[in-house]
Amino acid sequence: MINQLKIGMVTAYPPSKTTLNEYGFHLTRHFQDKGEVEELQLYVEHLPDNQKYESDSDKLKFIPCWSFNAMGNAFSILKQIRKHKPDVVIINLQFLLFGDKKVAAALGLMLPGLLRLFEYKNIVLLHNIMEEVDLTKAGLTSNPVLKWAYGIIGNILTRFILTANLVGVTIEKYVDVLKAKYKKKNIVLLPHGSFEVPPTPDYSIPEGPRQVMTFGKFGTYKKVEVLIEAIIEVRKRVSFPIELVVAGTDNPNVAGYLDGVQEKYKAVPDMVFTGYVEEEDVPRIFKPSTAVVFPYTSTTGSSGVLHQAGSYGKAAILPNLGDLALLVEEEGYRGEFFEPENVESLAKAIELLLTDDAYRNQLERANFRAAASLSMADIADWYLIHIDKLLDKH
Repeated sequence: MINQLKIGMVTAYPPSKTTLNEYGFHLTRHFQDKGEVEELQLYVEHLPDNQKYESDSDKLKFIPCWSFNAMGNAFSILKQIRKHKPDVVIINLQFLLFGDKKVAAALGLMLPGLLRLFEYKNIVLLHNIMEEVDLTKAGLTSNPVLKWAYGIIGNILTRFILTANLVGVTIEKYVDVLKAKYKKKNIVLLPHGSFEVPPTPDYSIPEGPRQVMTFGKFGTYKKVEVLIEAIIEVRKRVSFPIELVVAGTDNPNVAGYLDGVQEKYKAVPDMVFTGYVEEEDVPRIFKPSTAVVFPYTSTTGSSGVLHQAGSYGKAAILPNLGDLALLVEEEGYRGEFFEPENVESLAKAIELLLTDDAYRNQLERANFRAAASLSMADIADWYLIHIDKLLDKH
């Protein structure tokens, strides 16, 4: 390994609320602990109202140089990379990282090719692939013609991304899909990893209501109506109180979604909508919960929330969907499955985990073991191994 590495990372980062900000924060924090890393150059977005990025590490250098939905993001990032000259650049990427406007999002994805053109080594971590996204349920389009167009555009954009020296994806199936379709050899598995692995939980349930929690950005393929309806049903069947906690915010594509849900179900008691959860508040949200529900109608890749649930030793209630089921199998997580968008199926799963303490505890312990076995510190080492290989090539 080359000592005194200067690593550039293109990512969203708190206090920005742009997608993948949590992943950028945690991966950066673990890179800071690696002795061979001298400097981390974070190519981050401009914050509103003259906000500043803060860090207590001398290794971190924040370089705000792009804006959500700006057309020239790839070029403004390249300009700063040419100025600061990192040894390698990691791009923490999904298709809507640089904007939810189609042209701006697409132009940002030219970045890996631009970096190669100017001979900068770069690694892309691609959190979702177009081939596995349900465009209707992800809130992009239900129009058949537009779906066809998205397929063509997605093909082109994926080819842009695959110009990187190395492209990592978080699920083994994605490696197979991309290699088969695009005939590229620079695609590898880079597992998501667990953000935090706290001390072993005591797995006890706090006094008071049994708490059912869901966490994320809601409104497209993550919908809470089916969960609320299921909670209403479960309350009819059990004698103890249940509190529902909806932690998180609207997906940017459906602003106002959660406000509408709260208005629709305002007569339903014991529901808490937390709003955006700051990084330091995540443990406070997870620890009191009896079970964590994933009310997804489709998936767009690996689930950071599942890894977080495992880190805190929580049982998961998961939709019977392909990618999540694959992740559970590949990484050793366990959960009680339900049929997506089926209130009765979800109600049965919730009732089972709230009433069968022994079974729930099996899931809790399995999920903590899975999370502890592949921490973000391990993932940082994976990156360093690949960086070593890239920089070793002459």
